Amino acid sequence: MGTFKAWVVEKGEAGQSLAFRDFDEADLMDGDVTVRVTHSTLNYKDGLALTGTSPVVRRFPMIPGIDFSGIVERSDHPEYTTGDAVVLTGWGVGETHLGAYAQRARVKGDWLVPLPQGLTPEQAMAIGTAGYTAMLCCMALDAHGVTPDHGPVIVTGASGGVGSVAVALLARAGWHVIASTGRDGESDYLRRLGAAEILDRAELSKPGKPLGKERWAAGIDAVGSTTLANVLAQTRADGAVAACGLAQGMDLPTSVAPFILRGVSLLGINSVTTPQKKRREAWTRLARDLDLAKLATMTSTVRLEEVGRLGEEILAGKVRGRIVVEVA
Repeated sequence: MGTFKAWVVEKGEAGQSLAFRDFDEADLMDGDVTVRVTHSTLNYKDGLALTGTSPVVRRFPMIPGIDFSGIVERSDHPEYTTGDAVVLTGWGVGETHLGAYAQRARVKGDWLVPLPQGLTPEQAMAIGTAGYTAMLCCMALDAHGVTPDHGPVIVTGASGGVGSVAVALLARAGWHVIASTGRDGESDYLRRLGAAEILDRAELSKPGKPLGKERWAAGIDAVGSTTLANVLAQTRADGAVAACGLAQGMDLPTSVAPFILRGVSLLGINSVTTPQKKRREAWTRLARDLDLAKLATMTSTVRLEEVGRLGEEILAGKVRGRIVVEVA
């Protein structure tokens, strides 16, 4: 046992504070696998935890960071041994269980997946929860039976983490991708990822009609609120929209019209406690279906000690694509 570097969220009379400091390994929480963390990443939820903007942290002190890749150092779990490369996303890590912005983590082995063949630890974290969620959305659309032959697909929040990976995945699968973004100057970036059209998010972010012109057969929405309501209202008959985010808000100011007059389906995506079988299928498909060259173009890298400044940037919509955190 010893100490290691970590970002730690504390809560006192003055509110939440964040510090990069030494943390005692003896204070790690219960788990049957200890991992030397090599890489993490930055998701929207991490921004909420780092800044205290929303009460996603429900235990103090807390090491934030909901994703990591690393190497097993000690294991009492039958599936993992010392030296195994592993990946973790979700399961309340960084919220209720000490998380990934640290050089060590102790977790339940049932939360881990082996590093997928064909991916490096860096690439796994370039994907992270955001890319993994994008794949779960694609799998939900596949299971519903909507295909590129049915018409275009819209991706909201397209220049963010979920959106960037979703655009790349859908384009490679043969979809005509409409990428919705409010960021000036991102059109070329999104077209390089595979977007066929760029839609100004202003067209979707203001209140609209219960039913609009049928424009797309499917959608992946990371925004929620009025944007999701408008996406649903403009989805073609028997289409489907996978919803996975709330960047605009948790509310959904819609009506039953898209559902009962056009048979549109709203598919909810939970990436936190996905069962192991489905979780591993998603990672296998990511390693197989995601263009890793495109993944590289949407990824930038920071060191662990730089993470503290990034929370406000991702909440303000200033982070493009994916950020890998080098922990070593």
